Amino acid sequence: MKSRVLSRSLAVALLLALAGGIFLLLKYNSKASLPPGITSGNGRLEATEVDVATKVPGRLAAVRAREGDNVGAGQIVAELDAEDLRAQLRAAEAQVRQAHASMQQSQAGVASAGTQRTLAKATLDRTGQLVKQGFVTGDRLDRDQSALQAADAGLAAARSKVSEGGASVSAAVARVDALRVALNDATIKAPLGGRVLYRLAEPGEVIAGGGKILTLLDMTDVYVSIYLPTAEAGKVALGSPARIALDALPGQPIPAKVVFVAPRSQFTPKEVETRSEREKLMFRVKVKVDAEWLAAHVDLAKPGMPGVAYVLTDPGVAWPPALTTK
Repeated sequence: MKSRVLSRSLAVALLLALAGGIFLLLKYNSKASLPPGITSGNGRLEATEVDVATKVPGRLAAVRAREGDNVGAGQIVAELDAEDLRAQLRAAEAQVRQAHASMQQSQAGVASAGTQRTLAKATLDRTGQLVKQGFVTGDRLDRDQSALQAADAGLAAARSKVSEGGASVSAAVARVDALRVALNDATIKAPLGGRVLYRLAEPGEVIAGGGKILTLLDMTDVYVSIYLPTAEAGKVALGSPARIALDALPGQPIPAKVVFVAPRSQFTPKEVETRSEREKLMFRVKVKVDAEWLAAHVDLAKPGMPGVAYVLTDPGVAWPPALTTK
């Protein structure tokens, strides 16, 4: 019995070893079949992740998107309970009306003080003429001058109240604007069109300012990061044509281009296979999928798919038939 189990285990081990050998052989042959001027690297399809967070704290009232949903830019994806903000806004709007009413009273006070000053000035002028003619004494002139000075002071005070009233109105209006902004921020909108990767909060949770609600994938920025040794990375230029062959889409090479080449070498991540174990330091190269292809195949591009990215290092080399896009 034990010998049978041992035989079966050995058979399974041999089959796995044979399958691995065939896989490595095919992989080596595929790399060896590449013409000079084309280099390649393994990677996974990735997309830029954008966190959707709230600016203001509050209780989450609704989340209108689930993982896997496609949302458009500006689409409402969540809402906070904003009843307290609405109450504060109504109170602030009442303060604005009150400030405007006080401002009107102050302006009326300026008009009244101006009239009193005009009357005091006219009275002083008449008294001055009467004093010259000898009909009144200088005491009357002094009293009228004092009255004019008091009228000037009253006018200045009335104008000061108008200035204070204007400042009060501006402060009240600013308070209303701030509350309206906060109320608008209570409705969370998608900053860009994309696909929901994670739903990080649920209705009823209390979210702090800056709390994350969703994580979106920017499906207009899909790329593969590969790692190349110095000899190959030095030949790669920004904008170089590239192709991406995904394991899940055999026979459908994806047009792409190089958008980033790391200025410094780094340790190769463990999950990235290299041609030689001696190549410990590699340069990261970012290959971005063509925007037109993404727009036409938005449902095919699924981040996480493994594949191989091919980069044209010699502009004079033509793509082989297997990497020619249709």
